[in-house]
Formats: sequence, C-alpha cells, structure tokens
Amino acid sequence: MKKVAVFTSGGDAPGMNACIRAAVRGAIYYKTEVFGIRYGYDGMIKGNIFKMDSHSVSNIVQKGGTILKSARSAEFRTKEGRQKAFEQLQKFGIEGLIAIGGDGTFTGAKLFYEEFGIPTVGAPGTIDNDLYGTDITIGFDTAVNTALEAIDKIRDTADSHDRVFFIEVMGRDSGYIAIQSGIGGGAEIVLVPETLTTIDDVINTLTQGWNRSKTSSIVVVAEGDEEGSAFEISQKVKKLIPEKDIKVTTLGHIQRGGNPSAQDRIIGSRLGLGALQGLLNGEKNAMAGIINDQLVFTSFEDAINKSKPLNKDLIEMVNILSI
Repeated sequence: MKKVAVFTSGGDAPGMNACIRAAVRGAIYYKTEVFGIRYGYDGMIKGNIFKMDSHSVSNIVQKGGTILKSARSAEFRTKEGRQKAFEQLQKFGIEGLIAIGGDGTFTGAKLFYEEFGIPTVGAPGTIDNDLYGTDITIGFDTAVNTALEAIDKIRDTADSHDRVFFIEVMGRDSGYIAIQSGIGGGAEIVLVPETLTTIDDVINTLTQGWNRSKTSSIVVVAEGDEEGSAFEISQKVKKLIPEKDIKVTTLGHIQRGGNPSAQDRIIGSRLGLGALQGLLNGEKNAMAGIINDQLVFTSFEDAINKSKPLNKDLIEMVNILSI
C-alpha cells in the first residue's frame, strides 16, 4: 500500500490529534504517502484532501478537538454520495483509510468497503467508551476528569447551602462517564441507561443519607437514563420532597473539550499507530483497540453491533460507598 489517508468523523474527542499525529508519522516511518481529509465523509465527497508530512502534525499532541475537523454527511448515506467519495480518493491514488470515530463512522466505512473495496481500519474516538472491542476509547479519560472537576466544585456549593444537586453528564446510551465520575466524585446516586433506578429508589437513598445527618447530596445522571434528563428527574423528586433545596447542572459539551489527559495522549498515539500498522499489514473493516493493555483488532461488524456492558461491580460500588 503506497498511499493512505486519515480522517476524523462524528463527535470530537480529546486525544484525536494525538491519534492523527501517530498515524501520519507512522506512515512516514513506513515510507507510505499519507493524506488528510478535512470534515470527515463530507470532505471526502468534496475532495477536501491534502498531503501531510511530519510538520503537518507538529505541536498538536496536547490540543483538544481535531485539526482535521469533523462534520455530519447526509450525502455519504446515499450510494451517489459514496460514489463521489470513491472518485475523489481515486484522483489522489488513495488505497486505504484510517477512520477515527465511533459506530456511525465505522458503519459508513464498512459499507464503503462493501461497495468500492477501499479498506479501512478504525481507531475508536468517542468520549462515551461504548465500543465493543476495546477497554477504553480515545477521549474517555479526559471527559471523566472534566466531569469530575465540575462535580468537585459543585459539591463545595452543595455543602455550603445544604443542597441536592442533580448533575447531568454525557452518555445517551452508555453510563461509563456517569459511573466513573460519580464514584470519583463521591456521588450518593448514579443513574445510568444500563440499569433501572426509579424515583422511589432515588428518594429512599437520599432519605437514608439525611437520616445519617448528611446535609448535602450529589446525584449524577447519564443523559440517556430511562427516567429522563437530570432536570426531569429533579422535578419528579421535588414534587415528592418539596422542602428540599434542589438544583440542576448540565455539563454538556464541556466534556468534549480541553487538553487531553496523559492517558488519552498515549491511548490516541497507540491506536493511531496501531490502525496504520494494521492497514499496512492487510487488516480491513476492523477497529484497532486495546484489551488488557494489548493492541487487538475487532471487526467493524462486532464493534458496531455487540454491546459493551457496564461493569456491575462499579454499580454495586456506588451503592456500598454511599452509606
């Protein structure tokens, strides 16, 4: 393989730039021409493709976001759009792709290979840590630490005013950020999509705390919890215990930004280089991941369709440590 290209797609995640840097410098090391594609699949369709060299990725390992930008592409979901993307890659002689993103990115890459035969190896870039085939995804550690920093600060004001704070973190389908930031932040309750926690459960846990002379409480809510958003849950609780001072904070996209942690820089670098090496060694339709600290490759089919269950020990830990 003489020419490859790298792109980022879907939501940005801290550590993506480290991943890009590793893929680019790895390609140069193996004497392979490397191109960057700006704005993901949309840029692929429009030919927003440029040659990269070692200098292209200087001074980016510490930066959040993605220097290659990211965008949604409705056109790539059509056969006509994918045909345009293929024609643009042909113009540059690109033979393989490194895709940094999540399940939507890998779904597109899988379909693209089936139709046009362009092999892709993916690197899991998503703060949600919800992809099967890797213990950790690029951006997750930074997102947890960002959420944890906010929880620590909110706890100060909760304690000062004897308040109950409901803090919403990202995780539409996954409770990984919620459970780890909740444990690290000493939350009394963590609500996640993977387990059912009713409003009665919330009130019972809070009441038990007040009976033990707790004067403030933190409840961490993953945005995809079955009881609703943090605001909706707080309103349900407020109706049943109107005498309590209840506040809500939604952290939102602050969790995606900021300089990547040391772990995300290292994970991003390992997966970027690993994806490049896998592509050059004949891997295709596969995601590079890290399991038990070892580089592994998992088919896109499995990475997309198989679930990655939340560790039940962590859920039990929240209940034990809230006493």
